[in-house]
Amino acid sequence: MKQRLSILGSTGSIGVSTLDVVARHPDRFEVLALTAATQVETMLRQCAQFRPRYAVMADAQAARALRERVRAERLPVQVLAGAEAIAEVAAHPDTHAVMAAIVGAAGLAPCLAAARAGKRLLLANKEALVVGGEVFLHAVQAGGALLLPIDSEHSAVFQSLPEDASTWARRIEKIMLTSSGGPFRTRDPATLREVTPEQACAHPNFAMGRKISVDSATMMNKALEVIEARYLFGVAPERIEVVIHPQQIIHSMVQFQDASVMAQLGTPDMRVPIAYGLSWPERIESGTPRLDFARMAAMTFEAPDPVRFPCLGLAWDALRAPPGTCAVLNAANEVAVAAFLAGRIRFDQIHGLNLATLERVQPSNPGTLGDLLALDAQARAVAQQGIASL
Repeated sequence: MKQRLSILGSTGSIGVSTLDVVARHPDRFEVLALTAATQVETMLRQCAQFRPRYAVMADAQAARALRERVRAERLPVQVLAGAEAIAEVAAHPDTHAVMAAIVGAAGLAPCLAAARAGKRLLLANKEALVVGGEVFLHAVQAGGALLLPIDSEHSAVFQSLPEDASTWARRIEKIMLTSSGGPFRTRDPATLREVTPEQACAHPNFAMGRKISVDSATMMNKALEVIEARYLFGVAPERIEVVIHPQQIIHSMVQFQDASVMAQLGTPDMRVPIAYGLSWPERIESGTPRLDFARMAAMTFEAPDPVRFPCLGLAWDALRAPPGTCAVLNAANEVAVAAFLAGRIRFDQIHGLNLATLERVQPSNPGTLGDLLALDAQARAVAQQGIASL
């Protein structure tokens, strides 16, 4: 029987890569639902190719435009609108697996819906764990969902671990997440105040969205990945470290109690972890070029410079703080990055704004989605106030 998929965030880079893998295996997968925010033209092309039962646009105006185009093209697709509809297709009874690729805290609600419905949940939205924390993990456990990491680093760790998760805690000595170091790996920290949005978005290895590109430049993306790894693999924060590996051939490593290290290597291409998540515990063709070890350049490693990347250390600070602090950090960073891209703050002020928000917002152990959303809103408001005072 074909596996029916709901792809949340289908017009983004992860969604597009997922559909590329799906298209290579028409005998294994069919698309039940696609969701996006505002990209009508891209969604229309995807609907024409994959003929989903549902297409959901978060933006109501975009949904109206898509509905008209779908009707004109006579496509057998029902167009829905709004966040509630996205959560509904994530939990739809006919959905076997959900690719959760909505960027930011907006992806938390549909991830929770899929978890509670017991879906095979392919998690590319790190904020579901960063913001959701124990609330999200409880929903996964209560619903009987299968949680599979799609971020390349966490997929690499998952692929390096034994299948029996009950043995992880006693076997793992250390998880090492690799990072490219972004565009400013060798830049003089004293000059970071001069960085422009265009420079921050010029990743040396990947073409990514502007928000994630800035996070890569500050290494806040790696801070969020540290938090995600803590919840995914159940290890103490001090057992997680970050190693800069500019070539990005090793996607992450696990050091075990006997000092041996297992690593997952491959061409830097998100279709590899996507294909693994779709087919686990099997493996299928991803469409990714193979590594040629004979032509490979030397692989190098270095420790992150805390002066150049002060945002990275905020991960361990947040994990040692009361529950909910990671949600505060994520909200503050989303506001800070948006302000930087809009020219309202300098690049080097992102860390200061994140830190100030953490100091001003003290969470009180959020236990529900409503608590988390209220905390997220409070942190965003405080961060906005912080921008006004800079």
